[in-house]
Amino acid sequence: MKVTLDNPPTVAAPFGDRFAHVARLDLDGGALLMLAGQVAVDDDGEIVAPGDAAGQATRIFEIIRQVLDAHGATFADILHIRTFMTDLGDLPAYGAVRRALFPAAPAGNPPASTTVEVSRLFLPGAVLEVEVTAAVSRRTTPKAS
Repeated sequence: MKVTLDNPPTVAAPFGDRFAHVARLDLDGGALLMLAGQVAVDDDGEIVAPGDAAGQATRIFEIIRQVLDAHGATFADILHIRTFMTDLGDLPAYGAVRRALFPAAPAGNPPASTTVEVSRLFLPGAVLEVEVTAAVSRRTTPKAS
């Protein structure tokens, strides 16, 4: 068993370098990836689409895709999605983005999911934070970071 904490070069560095974007646990035959919560920021750390759940969801999943890609994973490898929302009234907008990425049966099988409403997130204007856990069943190594 090997644990790697990583910040892929394809994704802006975490705020204050206080955490890793992904914790990777290598196991026989694959790896478990636990991604840190992601908010919709650009490469300069500025909020994208302030107050817009759909716009922020789109950006968040772009970031998640980049982190997964750096570890040889795709959305198909996601086991669980945990979402923090400042207003559950935004669920339809967020859900539309999610359904486009993770279709329901018979086209696909979306991952397990938890969604909770919180009073606020750490960046003003952020209305969503999403973290995922993924399992890579094939042998891959993280791309150089």
